[in-house]
Amino acid sequence: MPSTALRICPLCEATCGLTLTVEGSRVTGARGDRDDVFSQGFICPKGASFPEADADPDRLKTPLVRKNGVLEEATWDEAFDAVAAGLRPLIERHGPQAVGVVLGNPNVHTMAGGLYPPVLLGSLGTRNVFTASTVDQMPKHVSSGLLFGDAFAIPVPDLDRTDHLLLLGANPLDSNGSLCTAPDFPGKLKALRARGGTLTVVDPRRTRTAKLADRHLAIRPGTDALLLAAMVQVLFDEKLTDPGPLQEQVEGVEDVREAVRHFTPEAVSGACDVPADTIRALARELASAPTAAVYARVGASTVAYGTLTNWLVDVLNVLTGNLDRPGGALFPLSATDRAPRPAGPGKGFALGRWHSRVSRHPEAKGELPLAALAEEIDTPGDEAIRAVVAVAANPVLSAPDGDRLDKALASLDFMVSVDPYLNETSCHAHVVLPPPPPSQSPHFDFAFNGFAVRNQVRYTRAALPLADGRMPETEILARLVLAASGMHGADPATVDTMVIDRALAKAVNEPHSAVYGRDPKELSALLTGESGPERRLDLMLRLGPYGDGFGGRGDGTDGLTLDRLLAHPHGIDLGPLASRLPQVLKTRSGRVELFPGPIADDLPRLTNALRATPDDLVLVGRRHLRSNNSWMHNVRTLTGGTNRCTLHVHPEDAARIGLENGGQACVQAAGGSLTVPVEVTDAVRPGVVSLPHGWGHDRPGTRLAVAAENPGANVNQLLDGTLLDPLSGTAVLNGFPVSLTAPYPAAAPATTR
Repeated sequence: MPSTALRICPLCEATCGLTLTVEGSRVTGARGDRDDVFSQGFICPKGASFPEADADPDRLKTPLVRKNGVLEEATWDEAFDAVAAGLRPLIERHGPQAVGVVLGNPNVHTMAGGLYPPVLLGSLGTRNVFTASTVDQMPKHVSSGLLFGDAFAIPVPDLDRTDHLLLLGANPLDSNGSLCTAPDFPGKLKALRARGGTLTVVDPRRTRTAKLADRHLAIRPGTDALLLAAMVQVLFDEKLTDPGPLQEQVEGVEDVREAVRHFTPEAVSGACDVPADTIRALARELASAPTAAVYARVGASTVAYGTLTNWLVDVLNVLTGNLDRPGGALFPLSATDRAPRPAGPGKGFALGRWHSRVSRHPEAKGELPLAALAEEIDTPGDEAIRAVVAVAANPVLSAPDGDRLDKALASLDFMVSVDPYLNETSCHAHVVLPPPPPSQSPHFDFAFNGFAVRNQVRYTRAALPLADGRMPETEILARLVLAASGMHGADPATVDTMVIDRALAKAVNEPHSAVYGRDPKELSALLTGESGPERRLDLMLRLGPYGDGFGGRGDGTDGLTLDRLLAHPHGIDLGPLASRLPQVLKTRSGRVELFPGPIADDLPRLTNALRATPDDLVLVGRRHLRSNNSWMHNVRTLTGGTNRCTLHVHPEDAARIGLENGGQACVQAAGGSLTVPVEVTDAVRPGVVSLPHGWGHDRPGTRLAVAAENPGANVNQLLDGTLLDPLSGTAVLNGFPVSLTAPYPAAAPATTR
C-alpha cells in the first residue's frame, strides 16, 4: 500500500511544503501540503515534478574517479583516497591559494550545503572563493552591508500587508520569488490588488507579473538606477520625504539629497525611456501610499549599476518611512539566526579586503567574481589556481565565456566535484562525489528562512531510507573537509563535534548569551538528534532567537528545540515580520549609513550614463516557471511548452533585420556569437532581445540525455567576462549590447553538367 511522507521542496526559493506519495523505494507522487504553516498547500510545476526529478536515471549512483583520462565508477573509499592524494599534497606544495572553491546555486537548497561549506573554506584557507552570487544577487548583499553593516541583513517586502509594491527586474510569477521567500507569490500579488493595493512593475519585458500589474513600465534595460535616483530627487524636491521613526537611526540623508540633485526626471527620461511625468507620479504614489515597499531582483542586479540600484531601492524605502515597518520592507528573523544582541555599533562592512591575482578584482563578502575564475586558472603565475573544489556548481554554463572556462578546467592538476550529474562542469573532475536524491536527504532551509515574508520554522527528515551504496551528502562534505585539512580517514562525525564544541565555547563566553558562564560539555550532552547534522540544528535552534537557551531563557516559555520542531511536522508559525531596528544594525556608527563611501565613489559612473548614447540593441535574460538555472533541464515533464531556448525579438526589430518567427538569428557580442531560433513577440520592447540562461547542453562528456535532446544555446558565451558591476563583481548579464543578423542561407549543393 502507498504511504505518504512530508518534504520541503528544494527546487526553488519558495520552499513549499510537499506531501509525497511513496510506493516501496520510490516517490510516485507529490502534492502541496495543505497543513504546511507557510505554503498552505501551494505547489508549482517544479514541485509537482519532484518524483521524476528524484528518480532521474541520469543521476549518478556511485562515485567516479578518473583513471588514465577516463572517469570510472569507484567505491567511496577509493574516491576519498583519490581526493586526499590529489588535494592535500598540492596545497602543501603550492599553498592554499592554489585551490579555488566554486559553490553553486543548489547549495542553498540543501541542508548539507548550509552546514559544511563554511567549514570547508576554513580548512582550505583559500581566498579564491567563487559562488553563484556574483552572477545573481551580490549587489544586494553589498548594498545591505554598506547600509546596515551586515551583508545578510536584507529587508524583504511585507507582501501580506503592504498597500503599494514597486517591483523592478523581478518576475515572481515565473521565479516564485528570490531573496523574498514567499510560497504562492502570485496569490499574494493578486491579494494585494484585491484589497485595493497598487502593483507597479518595471521591466523591459511584458512578463506574466507585468501583465498582472496596475502599471507596467517597459524601461530601457540597465537604467533602473537612473529611474530610482530621479524618484529620490523628486521626493527631496517636492518635500515628500518622511522617514518617520527612522529619523533618529539614519545618517547621511542630506548627503543623498545633494548627490541626486542633478538626477531630475527630465535628465534621466531619455536614458530610461520613461516620461518625466511618469517618474514624478511613481515617486508621489510611493510617498503617499499608507504603506509601500520597493523590491528589485535579478534583472536589476545583473546590470552595470547593480549595487547602485539596490542601494537606491532601500534609500526609497528609508525616505518614505517604509523601512522596518509593517506593510513596508522588514528584516526577517530566522529560527537559526543568532539570538539578538544589544543594539550598538558593530564591526561594519568592508569591500576589497583582498583582490584577485590577475585583474585585481576586489573581494565582496569574501568572494571573487565568478567571471574571473577562468583567468585565475589559465594565467600562469606563482599563485595560479591548480585545483578546484566545485560543490553543486556548473560555471561552464552560468559564468561568462564558458568556452574559456571549459578549457581552463581541463588544464587543472586536480578537480573534485560534488554533483548528482555529470554535467558541463563536473565532466572535467578527477573525482565526482554524487549526493543521494532529495527524497533520501533531510531538509532545513538555513538560507531562505532568512528572507521569508513570514517567520516560521520547518524541518523534514528523509522521506526514504538511504539506498544501498549511497552516502549522505552531509557525510560527503564532512569527509571532503577532512581530506582538505589533512585528516583523511578520521571519523566524519569529528567535523560536527568540532563545530559544536567551537560554537558552545564561544556562546558561554558571550555576556548577552543565554548560556553565558555555563559548562560547554554539559550543554553538548543535552543536544538531541539522530546524527551530527541534527545535533548542530538542535544547537542552532536552542541558541537562536526563539530557542530554549538550554533552559537559560528564564521566561517560562516553551522555546524551540529540535524535539519540539519534530513534534510539529508541518512546521511552527513564528508570526508576521516585525520591526527590528536598531538591533539588526552592525555599522560602525550603529545607524543606517545612507550614503556610504563606496557608493559615493561610484555615483560619477551613473552620472556619465546620463550622457551615454543608448545601444541600438541589447539583450536580457528570462526565467521560466518550469526551470531553475541549468540544473532542471533533465526532467522531461519540465521541458517543452514555453520552457524553450528561443530568442524573443520585437516585431519591429524582426522586420528591420529580416528575421522570421520560427527562423534563425545570429547573435553577436564581445564574447562570441550564437545561432538561435527566433520567436517574434511584442512581449519585449523594441531594441531589446531576450534569451534565457542555463542552456547549452551540447558539450561532450556529459550524461544528461533529456537535456541533450534540446540543448539550446549558452547565452553567457556572448560575454567575455570583462563587463562587471565594480562594487560587487557581478557579471553584467542583462542590458549588454548585441548585434543581430539573419544567418546566410545554406549554400546550394554543387551540380555537374
